Amino acid sequence: GNQVHQGPADLYKNQRELAKMECSHSISSYNVILWYKQSNYREFVYLGYMIGTSGFPEVGFDIEGDANAGGTSTLTIKQLTPNSSAVYYCAASLHSASDLPLCSTKTSSLVYCRLITPVLTSHCI
Repeated sequence: GNQVHQGPADLYKNQRELAKMECSHSISSYNVILWYKQSNYREFVYLGYMIGTSGFPEVGFDIEGDANAGGTSTLTIKQLTPNSSAVYYCAASLHSASDLPLCSTKTSSLVYCRLITPVLTSHCI
């Protein structure tokens, strides 16, 4: 079936460490993976996207890998802060000129979303 997979299910990290999570999908015509996080205030924050093997992260993140079907896109949070504690989502999408750049936090009806990678950062120094 048309599926999007994400892992790990949860991450427990310390401040100033980095955190990585992965997303893959099996939708043959899709070659875009978008990354978001849902903050404590419930709004979605856009973290960047990948088309094919090109990543376009927002500041503070890396996006590497392959967004084509069967590939894996890796999101790296470069330096964890208490603000990094959030639920992270990936979505697979079709690359179409009218959709890009996808700089808003609204996903289109062509997106298959699947939970989740909660990242919890400790407040210990």
